[in-house]
Amino acid sequence: MKKPFEVIAIIGKPRNQQAIQTHRELYTWLKSEGYQVFIDDRLIEILDDIPAEDFASLIQLGKAADLAIVVGGDGNMLGAARVLSRFDISVIGVNRGNLGFLTDLNPEDFQSSLHAVLNGEYIEEDRFLLEAEVHRHGQVKSHNAALNEAVLHPGQIAHMIEFEVYIDESFAFSLRADGLIVSTPTGSTAYSLSGGGPILSPSLNALSLVPMFPHTLSSRPLVVDSKRRIRLVVSPDNRGTQEVSCDGQVSLPVSPGDEIHIYQSPNTLKLIHPKDYSYYHVLRNKLGWSSRLF
Repeated sequence: MKKPFEVIAIIGKPRNQQAIQTHRELYTWLKSEGYQVFIDDRLIEILDDIPAEDFASLIQLGKAADLAIVVGGDGNMLGAARVLSRFDISVIGVNRGNLGFLTDLNPEDFQSSLHAVLNGEYIEEDRFLLEAEVHRHGQVKSHNAALNEAVLHPGQIAHMIEFEVYIDESFAFSLRADGLIVSTPTGSTAYSLSGGGPILSPSLNALSLVPMFPHTLSSRPLVVDSKRRIRLVVSPDNRGTQEVSCDGQVSLPVSPGDEIHIYQSPNTLKLIHPKDYSYYHVLRNKLGWSSRLF
């Protein structure tokens, strides 16, 4: 019987010695199981005992591999997702970070869970991404993708900024605030949650718009259909520069008078989980929700 995955990529920049050890163990174990294995070439100097021909760039891995195993925290998964979502590749995470909403596998005991996944016993879900574009004088000056959120904020020094929010060309509201978080369901348990945004079930096709420290008490998070195009028009009177942050990892500079367009990406992340995965179990664990009463 043909296995669902034959070429496997191991991805993730390690923070510590334990994470490096996990990369090594994964590589050795997958090789012993007969898989073709490639490793993220950012690790070539750290993993100098592995043959150089088994390293490749993220884009090469996206083209060549059927499955990517991301080792690290959610930050590593976000960075990988923005690139890998362009390719037909499934992604699973081994948690070597802190919270680990997106990384399911336990690094101390990945073999049994991963063995089942590699034999086709897994749950697959598509997580959509956002595209964020900065428009100046009718031209796109910069753009990037985000799996969690795109955030308009004042940059280095916190201060009030003014902007208008349009949804599908229809004026929705204007805001004086420290910024606005536009979040996917995946990002609803990240920065958006800290800002008082709602938790969105991952299968929802919805976006949440969460004002950051708004100057009026009537400003509340708003949930809209993910097919809506969000347009933020930055006041020409704002002081200094602002920026749009994608997943807290990529910053796009914004000047007074610019427009920011945020819309659903045509690409999706094919995230897979072990068969026993439950989103609500993850929420209970990570957010410290109470167990059953009876």
